[in-house]
Amino acid sequence: MMKLTWLGHSCFKAECEEGSVVLDPFEPGSVPGCRDIQEEADLVLCSHEHYDHGYRAGVKLTGRACPIQVTSLQSFHDGEQGARRGPNVIHILEGGGVKAAHFGDIGCMPSPEQIEALQGCDVVMVPVGGFYTVGPEEAKKIVDAVGPRVAVPMHYRSDAFGFDVLGTVDEYLDICGRWVRYEGASIEITPDMPRHTAVLQYE
Repeated sequence: MMKLTWLGHSCFKAECEEGSVVLDPFEPGSVPGCRDIQEEADLVLCSHEHYDHGYRAGVKLTGRACPIQVTSLQSFHDGEQGARRGPNVIHILEGGGVKAAHFGDIGCMPSPEQIEALQGCDVVMVPVGGFYTVGPEEAKKIVDAVGPRVAVPMHYRSDAFGFDVLGTVDEYLDICGRWVRYEGASIEITPDMPRHTAVLQYE
């Protein structure tokens, strides 16, 4: 089992028996409506160095070695091979018998080789808000190509949080197929979960 907790925007904490990882923490006050990141984990990973994804100082490291296996896939923040917004890293985590992928601020379709490396993912965290990243249609193409059991949308806005230029999660839900709105910010991922999109609540 791997527990994922959404900390707002694209920031997640992944926890399993082996250890814990925080992904894409944002600078204090940088994302409207989101609280500052103040977490403790064995490891912090950032998809790129923009202020709303690369604030490592928000995570206090435990000093323990993190045995969660991490694979990094180099990708782009835009559809022009990084010419507009630079590079982006897809992080694949394997721990607790679960394979998870965090897409960061991906702005293009992964390559066929990357899609192959992503096969077998139980869960993916994918941006759906558009403008800075892929939008709903592109996000669905990525999810369909990877085929995870669970897809968790991120990097979108609501009435309470997020950048005004982003789309809402509803635009993705209209096309994604089966989805479930969870009551809290966390979800426990197991390899035998039914296939669906999991909408977590920012708390």
